[in-house]
Amino acid sequence: MTVEEATGLRERKKRETRLALSRAAIRLSIERGWDNVTVEAIAAEANVSVRTFRNYFANKAEAIAASHAERALRIADELRARPSDEPLWDSIVDAVLAQFAAGERAGADSEAERRWRDALRLMLAEPALQGEVAKANAVAQSALAAAVAERTGTDASRDVYPQLVAAVIGAGSAVAVEHCLRAEEPVSLARVLRDVFECLAAGLPVP
Repeated sequence: MTVEEATGLRERKKRETRLALSRAAIRLSIERGWDNVTVEAIAAEANVSVRTFRNYFANKAEAIAASHAERALRIADELRARPSDEPLWDSIVDAVLAQFAAGERAGADSEAERRWRDALRLMLAEPALQGEVAKANAVAQSALAAAVAERTGTDASRDVYPQLVAAVIGAGSAVAVEHCLRAEEPVSLARVLRDVFECLAAGLPVP
């Protein structure tokens, strides 16, 4: 194994550990409620030590928000992997759907789904978490802008376009998630995301 391969493997394992801790924090916070989840419980759920948790995150809010940043990194990776001759917005839609739709819950009855959405809304309303999500948004936009710049031959640090597209990806995704969380009946996130990005790609025509 070369040095580059070893470094790449270590980085992948770090991302996997971060994501496992983040998902454990989200799962426990939804199941038990924000105030009933400790760092110790999250570490145990992810089958790691508290020390390992502390190596990655300062608190549970930071751990939860990490999933948002990780999703953006995966969308950026997916965008880079799409065919170079594919229209940009087609690539964006597929990249976003590949990450968001993969996490959709399936098989839950309406009442169980409603309880899960209610608990998720409560978790997302926590002030401490909102601050960490804002930080994660900045990381997400930077990663997405870099990927868009590569696809379009622009400069993410100097040109408006990649930053604008990255911001639109984030805003469109957030609107779709919020819509699904507040819907009276379960709604397919994949379908809403596709509708949102079709509207964006079309220039937001008046309905």
